[in-house]
Amino acid sequence: MKPLSLLSLILLVTGCTSIGVIDNQPLSKAKPGEPSYSLSKGAIRQGTGDISLILAFSGGGTRAAALAYGVMEEMRDTVVTIDGQPHRLLDEVDIISSVSGGSFTSAYYGLYGDKLFDEFKDVFLTQDVQGVLIKAALSPAHWFSDAGRTEIAVQYYEDHVFHDSTFKDLKRADGPLILINATDLGYGVRFTFIQQYFNLLCSDLGSFPVSRAVTASSAVPMLFNPVVLENYSECKGSEAAWLAAAEKAAADDQQLIEVVKGLNSYSKETRHYVHFVDGGITDNLGLRAIYEIVEVAGGPKAMINRLGGRPPRRLVIISVNASTDLSPKMDESRNPPSLEEIVTSVTDVQLHRYNAATLELMSDAVNRWAHELSTPKKKVTPYFIQLGFRDFKEPKKRNFFNRIPTSFTLSGEQVDRLIAAGRQLLRNNPDFQRFVADLGGVQTN
Repeated sequence: MKPLSLLSLILLVTGCTSIGVIDNQPLSKAKPGEPSYSLSKGAIRQGTGDISLILAFSGGGTRAAALAYGVMEEMRDTVVTIDGQPHRLLDEVDIISSVSGGSFTSAYYGLYGDKLFDEFKDVFLTQDVQGVLIKAALSPAHWFSDAGRTEIAVQYYEDHVFHDSTFKDLKRADGPLILINATDLGYGVRFTFIQQYFNLLCSDLGSFPVSRAVTASSAVPMLFNPVVLENYSECKGSEAAWLAAAEKAAADDQQLIEVVKGLNSYSKETRHYVHFVDGGITDNLGLRAIYEIVEVAGGPKAMINRLGGRPPRRLVIISVNASTDLSPKMDESRNPPSLEEIVTSVTDVQLHRYNAATLELMSDAVNRWAHELSTPKKKVTPYFIQLGFRDFKEPKKRNFFNRIPTSFTLSGEQVDRLIAAGRQLLRNNPDFQRFVADLGGVQTN
C-alpha cells in the first residue's frame, strides 16, 4: 500500500484527537556522575585510532534498513591490516548517523552488536510491521484511546525490537556512537539524540527509550503524530558552553548561523514542548548531522581535542543512500495527476535536490577536514564512499530496487535482494576498493 493510501485509510478511521505522551525526564532526575551518551572525551569507541570511520544510513523504510544491514554484513566480512594485525573493518566504526528506516539498523547494532546478524532479519526486516500497526490502529480498542497512532508504534518497537532499552543501555553496550536524528517540526531544527542536545531541553537522555527516539526519527508527518518532549525550564539561563562557542564558530557561514539559531530556540520561554518527526525532512542521508556536529564544534581539530583523541591517518565516511529514482506515473498519460501523485512528486523532487546538495557539501567537507588535520609528518587521507542504487549498471536490476516502496512491509525476496545489494554496492565501489587496498585488506564471502 502506498503511503498516502495508507494515510487516507488511517485518518478516516482514527481521526480522533490524541495527546502526546511525555517520556523524557528532567536533568535533575539523572544520577550524579553517571556517564552520559554524548560527544565527550572517551565517549566514542575509536578502534585502533588509525582510522576514523563514520557510517551514514539514509531513510527509506525497511528498504533503507535492509540495505544498511547488507553494508554492515560486508564490513563484518572485510578484514584489514592495521599495525601488522588483522581487524574486522566493522570493528573500526566510530560513529553511525541515521535517519528514519536506517535508524532501526543503527540502533539495533548499537545495542546488540553482532546479534544484529543473527536476529535483526527475523525481528524486523521480514516482519509485516506496517500491517501490524494498521491493524492496531483499526482496532475498536484504539478508537477510545487518546494516545494516538505513534504510541502504537512505540509500543510495538518496545515489545518486539528494542525491549525497553534506554540510552543508558546504548552507553553500556560500548559500541560505536549512534546518532539517531529527527526533525523539530516547529522550527525545522535537525535534532540528534545525544546529551548535548538534550541539555538544551534541560532533560536527561540516559533514561529516554531508544524505541521512542527511533519512532521520532521515522514518524512521517500526518501518518504519525509527532513524538513530544517536554522542554524543561530548570536549567534555562545557563547557556551551554559549546553552543556559545558555536555562535563564534559560525562567523559568516549562513548555514551554521541557521543551525545555531535553531538550537538557541529551545531557550525561548514559549517553547514548553517540542514535536519531533521524521529526520528525513531535514537530512534524509544522515550526513548533515555529521557535518553540523563537526562544524559547530569548531572544526575537526576542535572535535578531536574534545574527544581526547588524535588525528587518524585515514578519514572515512560511507554514505548508504536507499533513495530511489524518480519515475512519475503521471508522465504516461495526458490526464491531470491525482492529489497523491502531486504530493508525492513535490516531495520526491525536493528530496532528490536536497540529497544532491548534501552529498556535494559533504564531499567538500571530507577533503577539507583531512587537509586541516594533516601535518607535514602525517598526512590524513580522505575517503568519501557513496553507495546507492544508481551504481547498478544493469537497468533491470536498478529498476527492481527503484520499484521497492518506502514501506515497513517488504517481501522476503525484496529483503534478501536488498541485503545482497548492500554487500555488492560496497564491495564493488572503487573508492572502497582503494581504501581496503591501502590497508592490505581482504574481503571474504
